[in-house]
Amino acid sequence: GAILGPHLTDYGPKDFAGRPNVKPAGDHYLGTDGQGRDVFSQMVWGARETLRNGFLVGLITTVIGAVIGLTAGYFRGLVDELLSLVMNVFLIIPSLPLLVVLAAFLADGFWILPDSMIVVMVLSIAGGAWPARVMRSQMLSLREKDFVSAAVVSGESKTRIIFSEIFPNMLNIVVTSFLGSTVYAIGAEAGLEFLGLGNISHTTWGTILYWAQNNSGLLLGAWWTFVPAGLAIALVAFSLVLMNYAMDEMTNPRLRAQRDAKQALKHASVVKGAGRATPV
Repeated sequence: GAILGPHLTDYGPKDFAGRPNVKPAGDHYLGTDGQGRDVFSQMVWGARETLRNGFLVGLITTVIGAVIGLTAGYFRGLVDELLSLVMNVFLIIPSLPLLVVLAAFLADGFWILPDSMIVVMVLSIAGGAWPARVMRSQMLSLREKDFVSAAVVSGESKTRIIFSEIFPNMLNIVVTSFLGSTVYAIGAEAGLEFLGLGNISHTTWGTILYWAQNNSGLLLGAWWTFVPAGLAIALVAFSLVLMNYAMDEMTNPRLRAQRDAKQALKHASVVKGAGRATPV
């Protein structure tokens, strides 16, 4: 739907489609909002920007977390202390007030970034500390392994050791961090835009909730103006969490070994049971 948005709807996200707060019917699958705009069209068009921003923030925060976490965990010492200080500052500050302050401070634009990227930058700045902390902990564990010591003795450069020897063994952490950061980004973006701190001229699932609240959709009983957007956010977040669990089971060697052991025990019990004599 997000990819084929323009071909699935008869209206643009800002077009006047009919009377305000019309209930879902044949002409308007999800009704109209308080300004007469088609809610289905807003949902389809809003999915494009919401999902784009969510996955973009997930990618940026994962890259930031990987660079900071791997550097701090491998070099340790003063480098680790300085980078850990930065991570701890962002982890200690409550996330919602930090997001509100950053969004309000950068609301008028920042350097050459377009308005649509301000929320992405705000979420990336505030969300990179947790992946960095997780990857640092994993790096501290992996750098003591024998294969890392062998690479150091053989004279390989630090950059090659970090990204060629250690990083491939952290792919399960990287993938789960990306999916977790994406879930965080979609929810946080919707929260900021619901508070009016995003760019309300853009159509996203968060701005749909903002306009529903601004037009008193809840007080008027126009549930179709806010339930579809809230349900879409919840379902996308739930699906990404399930993907996170699945990827963790596929890429985590410990979980994979446990699953293989359970299957082997189950197979052995079946074979053993099949070999017993059946009483007559």
